[in-house]
Amino acid sequence: MKVSYFPGCTLKNKAKDLDMYAYKSAEVLGVTLEEIENWQCCGGVFTTANDEVATKLSSIRALKYAGDKEQPLVTVCSACHNVIKQTNHAMQTNSAFADKVNRYMAADGSYKGETEVYHYLEMLRDLVGFDVIKEKVVNTLKGKKIAAYYGCLLLRPNKVMRMDDPENPTIMEDLIKSLGADAVVYAKRNECCGGYISLESPDAAKKNSIAIIENAKVNGAQMIITACPLCKYNLEKCGADIPVVYFTELLAEALGVKEDTNA
Repeated sequence: MKVSYFPGCTLKNKAKDLDMYAYKSAEVLGVTLEEIENWQCCGGVFTTANDEVATKLSSIRALKYAGDKEQPLVTVCSACHNVIKQTNHAMQTNSAFADKVNRYMAADGSYKGETEVYHYLEMLRDLVGFDVIKEKVVNTLKGKKIAAYYGCLLLRPNKVMRMDDPENPTIMEDLIKSLGADAVVYAKRNECCGGYISLESPDAAKKNSIAIIENAKVNGAQMIITACPLCKYNLEKCGADIPVVYFTELLAEALGVKEDTNA
């Protein structure tokens, strides 16, 4: 199976290893990630201003690229996924916005929102299957107690993202279980870590992050996994005293390809 792949800025700079874990793991699972040619930053955050088109054009071009190849578009960063999914939804539901975008992109041809967008986690669940992943595990994580941290952008707004129940998600816990580990469920797994206010209000960001970390630990977590590079950075920066691991790294470890990421 081939899919169009949008890695995003962070995974091509500060977090290249996390990008490589995604590639190596997909190969084991029978999925080829075909990186979109000449992709640009998704825009970083989705703005609800209907007359703001410029920062959304890179997402539109990525969506159109995948659509022209008749492939789904897969993202691995929750922030990129949020921006691209919301932009696609706007193209499907807001005719005035779609008209303005397509007039900007007249030379490239029109786009109507036909591309299917998957987060890498959704790809694992919906296109590969957790049962298949379980069969591919060579380094079982049995005995490890791992807490999933969802953060803000992966699940919200639910009417657009539609990945999982925004209040009681299971997708990351199901992944953890498929790798042989015990999934720790705790109250603050959906709360904001403060990443977006870490420069403006570092004390508030640290307070949020520490509350999440302590809540996971008090429920028995030995490790936290996340699907957002900014969340990972912020939790670590704010003093996490248990490992904070990107989910693709955990997946690569269980599938036995982590040691090959620098090959």
